[in-house]
Amino acid sequence: MVYNLYMSNQQNMNREIERKFLVLLEKFPKNLHYELFRQGYLSTKKERTVRVRLAGDKGFLTIKGITKGVSRSEYEYEIPKDDAINLIETLCQKPLIEKKRYKIEHIGHTWEVDEFLGENKGLWIAEIELNAEDEKFETPDWLGDEVSHDSRYFNSSLISNPFSRW
Repeated sequence: MVYNLYMSNQQNMNREIERKFLVLLEKFPKNLHYELFRQGYLSTKKERTVRVRLAGDKGFLTIKGITKGVSRSEYEYEIPKDDAINLIETLCQKPLIEKKRYKIEHIGHTWEVDEFLGENKGLWIAEIELNAEDEKFETPDWLGDEVSHDSRYFNSSLISNPFSRW
């Protein structure tokens, strides 16, 4: 299946254009390498989210603007690992988001597939980052329904409304 949104072709270095899909676990490849992520939020306002993430041995601070369509402004900075750990443990809202991230190449694009843990266990989301909202891409057979426009699936929403409570 090929997806295409007929919207303006807009490219910006500080812009994230992302589509999200549920994962069909029965078709998803097994025994893939993953990286463990642990992240928390300093702000989850719709107009701006501020995330602190520990990805493997690296820390990151990310600021995202309001989502319009499937894009939003995004600024990400690497920070010292110890600072990330301290911010996550002392200042971030709870519960934290913990997940395994798998990266899968598929016909010219990299898919990031998140297997959520903790209070969001059982949720699997695949994301693809695009260069333009109308960029065409081929979907792997393990993709389910698109959830790009459903805010329940935003990581920042999973803090106040974890998947286990749906």
